[in-house]
Amino acid sequence: MKVARYGLNNRGRDFAVGDLHGHYSLLASRLAEVAFDKERDRLFSVGDLVDRGPESLACLELAFESWCHSVRGNHEAMMFDALLNGRHFDLWMLNGGEWIYELSIDRVARLCYRLAPSLPYGIEVATPFGRVGLVHAQVPGDDWRQVEDGDPQTLLWARERVERRRTQPVGGIDRVVCGHTPVPEPLLLGNVLNIDTGAYFTGNLTLIELGDLFRPD
Repeated sequence: MKVARYGLNNRGRDFAVGDLHGHYSLLASRLAEVAFDKERDRLFSVGDLVDRGPESLACLELAFESWCHSVRGNHEAMMFDALLNGRHFDLWMLNGGEWIYELSIDRVARLCYRLAPSLPYGIEVATPFGRVGLVHAQVPGDDWRQVEDGDPQTLLWARERVERRRTQPVGGIDRVVCGHTPVPEPLLLGNVLNIDTGAYFTGNLTLIELGDLFRPD
């Protein structure tokens, strides 16, 4: 699945969270701060649920919760490649996959087998103010329509917009939220907000309400 689409949440609030990288306790703390209601509110993740942190399994299991929806990050892609395709296992280990040795590899592989076919590269959320798109790294060609058929490498790995501080808006969508490239604080470039504030090494996990994306500075 390339893009998952969600309609208006008429019962509660919608939030987006930056790269978790195995820090479930940080997420729990941030959700408590905003009195997140799992019966009414929804959480959208920009991916990289796993690796580098001590609670990667708990973060991976979030993808099966009815209130949590995640895009595919490059770390999920590396995990799927290693455990499901038997490829590039060393690459995954070099990028924080060592947590697998503390668990049953078969157990995690079974979770990946269930998750891989349905974990999208993009998420589109309807809000009362406009449509919000989420990808892990970067929208190909600055055109939201290219998420459906665009290059997975760009969606998962690209850093060009952030590194060049490019402000060209992404067309075909009102706002975009992404992660992947750590920044000291949320970085707005055109209509794209990067919310990866490096939680795994800074302890600073960014959680934003989607409606705040449309509020004037």
